[in-house]
Amino acid sequence: YNDPILLSSTDGVGTKLKLAIEANFYNYLGYDLVGMCVNDILVNGGEPIFFLDYISLSSINKMMIIELIKSINLACETAGCSLVGGETAEMPGLYKNGEFDLAGFSVGVVERKNLLNKNNVQENDLIFGIESNGFHSNGFSLIRNVLKENKIDIFQKTPYESSEKYLYQDLLLPTKIYVNLILPLVRNKSIKAMAHITGGGIKDNLERIIPENFQAEINLEDFSSDSKYKWLATVGNINAEEMIKTFNCGIGLILIIDKNKKKKIQKYFFDRNVNIV
Repeated sequence: YNDPILLSSTDGVGTKLKLAIEANFYNYLGYDLVGMCVNDILVNGGEPIFFLDYISLSSINKMMIIELIKSINLACETAGCSLVGGETAEMPGLYKNGEFDLAGFSVGVVERKNLLNKNNVQENDLIFGIESNGFHSNGFSLIRNVLKENKIDIFQKTPYESSEKYLYQDLLLPTKIYVNLILPLVRNKSIKAMAHITGGGIKDNLERIIPENFQAEINLEDFSSDSKYKWLATVGNINAEEMIKTFNCGIGLILIIDKNKKKKIQKYFFDRNVNIV
């Protein structure tokens, strides 16, 4: 890096933890924790370098800690960064028995010339949405409320089309880590701006990369959300506006590119069997 800028991101998993605790299923939480941080670094054009975790809990559960650290380490390998340390804090009295919280901190680097933001965006640029793994780590307070209000058993068979057998497994699918997929496009200057679709859903996060006096024109003719979002909207009586402001609705990352690079970008993702809209 000839002219580097350091980037940092701090985040947590949120109330998705409550669902994982209820299901006693911790296999993917490390991907959620790491993914929320490194994807936020990525959207600035950055490459994550290292990661630290913080686990606070009522009392040490050895098997649970092993599962968490294992998934955090695997997620760091996926993101191409190093897990360099962290802290585990026992806080009896602050957390109920079996409860815990996760937080993470990541540092990345980008060359100044590769820094991405909305100032790069021009009229007639194109917007592409990159598929998500599912709900990722956002909207789980609403998801849990829908489950509770409708007395839905998370251990039932998945009530919509899914690769997972049981509902809790599908809901806990991990946040997709986009670093290795997207960094090559950053380095060859194929991307002008990016948005990671987290809290605030598609609407709020897309707005962050649209310059003043511009507006995004979204063509929904060729896009349909996965059946899991339709199921949730129907069961929870959630209108379309609320869905798009709360969930990624199947789009985990949004790219803005020069219209002349459309075919190149489409081929790039087609060759890697990644769905884009």
